[in-house]
Amino acid sequence: MSAEIPASIDDTAAALLARDYVPDRQLATVVYLALKLQRPLFLEGEPGTGKTEIARTLAAMLERPLIRLQCYEGLDLAGAAYEWNYGRQMMEIRLAEREQGVSRDALAGELFSERFLTQRALLQAIDPKRDVPPVLLIDELDRADEPFEAFLLEVLADYQITIPELGTVQAKAPPIVILTSNRTREIHDAVKRRCLYHWVGFPDAKRELEILHRRVPGAGEELARQIVAFVQRLRQIDLYKLPGIAETIEWTRALMQLDALVLDPEVIQNTLGVLLKYQDDIARLQGGEATRVLEEVRAAARAG
Repeated sequence: MSAEIPASIDDTAAALLARDYVPDRQLATVVYLALKLQRPLFLEGEPGTGKTEIARTLAAMLERPLIRLQCYEGLDLAGAAYEWNYGRQMMEIRLAEREQGVSRDALAGELFSERFLTQRALLQAIDPKRDVPPVLLIDELDRADEPFEAFLLEVLADYQITIPELGTVQAKAPPIVILTSNRTREIHDAVKRRCLYHWVGFPDAKRELEILHRRVPGAGEELARQIVAFVQRLRQIDLYKLPGIAETIEWTRALMQLDALVLDPEVIQNTLGVLLKYQDDIARLQGGEATRVLEEVRAAARAG
């Protein structure tokens, strides 16, 4: 048995918050609508802003299994939906050749039956034998090649997959579908039209501080405030890869391991590789730049 769908936007926000996911009002609204309307939800935004985490949280919140399809360049139908077990089929043919009275038509029908079908993520998610529809996460769709999007249209529109040799497999109850993209390329309009859409941006300082308190409850108040203010300021700088919420959390955990009570230039310099993931960005913050940003943070704290 799975948990009930929340009855309102406020209930949705509260249920997410109970799982330590801190949504803003717009995200809580679109999640509520996706659940109620049984529509796929397409989340787009910068890496590290919590897009993948929303699927994990929904699965835990609604007590449903999570099926994840991680997209990558070259992903095709065999990797995403299904493929025939050709090895077992060949063994079946050889066994049939040794037996008498096995007709060619009967053998052909048997070879393309469900027992020779290997289910991948998409087919697993719509399997009509499931008692509880899962949460299907199609993660980082922008990493897949554009032709792969055409495979998704039937799934997103009708929660079904047509297998030429077997027929149409349709979900008994629609899964909850979450698609994410880091927008390294544009996703085709045909996919977006079948989904509700939401842009997941970086949180403001207040919400990021609440996220930090929930995800790293042992962090001291002063350290947490300085970390959030420092990261918020970094996001105003023209870096190649801006630090996401995931990096804020990881940096906080790293600083706690170093017994840091507040930020200082030395500890920042020594831990930039936790917060930033590209050498050009790290080099830009080396030396006086990180100190200057820290001084701005301290000055803003004193003024506020």
